[in-house]
Amino acid sequence: MEEVVHARGHEHVAAAHESTFEVTTDDWLTPAGDCIVGVEADRAPADFDDAFVDACRDPAATITLTLDVDGRSHDVHARGHPDLTFDSERSAVVRTSTYVDDRTVAVGADAAATDLDREMVAALADGAALTLTLAVE
Repeated sequence: MEEVVHARGHEHVAAAHESTFEVTTDDWLTPAGDCIVGVEADRAPADFDDAFVDACRDPAATITLTLDVDGRSHDVHARGHPDLTFDSERSAVVRTSTYVDDRTVAVGADAAATDLDREMVAALADGAALTLTLAVE
């Protein structure tokens, strides 16, 4: 089961955060937003299908997040959590920790913003298109 989010990069994409990465529906980004890798997302967690959300609430669920930018791809592997709400109408956050709030879509990730392919990050800083695919098993 999967969900797909389309966004774009922004000149302030730095992807320097060490424990999260985020895609937001906002159309702006300040240099302080060092976890944000995409803006103007066409969907937020609140838009995701109920069956997908339920599957992600299983603590045994494996969630693979694939970021595609300019022909480059990076997979991040994470887990589900029973407290995931997918209520945010603004942002989707992937965390290396087990912290959960309404923006969290996956926990226990094996990568954060700082771990992403640097050529991909450079393309995002130039405004490249981003496709984020979330697949749950």
